[in-house]
Amino acid sequence: MARYAMVIDTKKCVGCMDCVVACKTENNVPEGYNRDWIVQVTTGKFPDVHLEIQSQRCNHCDNTPCVSCCPTGASHVHDVGNVVLVDHDMCIGCKACVAACPYDARFIHPEGYADKCTFCIHRVEKGEDPACVSVCPTHCMHFGDLDDPESEVSKLLASRKYHTLLPEAGTKPRIFYLI
Repeated sequence: MARYAMVIDTKKCVGCMDCVVACKTENNVPEGYNRDWIVQVTTGKFPDVHLEIQSQRCNHCDNTPCVSCCPTGASHVHDVGNVVLVDHDMCIGCKACVAACPYDARFIHPEGYADKCTFCIHRVEKGEDPACVSVCPTHCMHFGDLDDPESEVSKLLASRKYHTLLPEAGTKPRIFYLI
């Protein structure tokens, strides 16, 4: 079974927000809400300062606190690619998953259910990339099966240094940032 992941090259990302717009358009995300967003992280001290631009979203973790806390089973791991999803019809909007996510990647949709990035699984199941990946003008975003050593994401992770967000949370995220 596949285990989908995303690799983002922080040396190529310019923070243009095309990924954010593509996601909002593809998934009909309501105004004022986002399934993904851009963050600028500055580290170091002058004159040795480093800026990293990160396209952030749900990390589709292997250890999912959002799934384990859901009282209805609406938050679940999908059979295809082990993608973390929310069944809108089962969700009661209790916000337990929102509170459990260390990445602030969930929100309550105006219609009353938890919403988040789905890796555009509806596109992926048709052999397409997630919308954010397909529109990136710098080609800094890559998507594929983490367990396939021949996939682009696996090859990139084998050839470059990378990091994940909040590794100390123990969630084993599947969004990787190349450095």
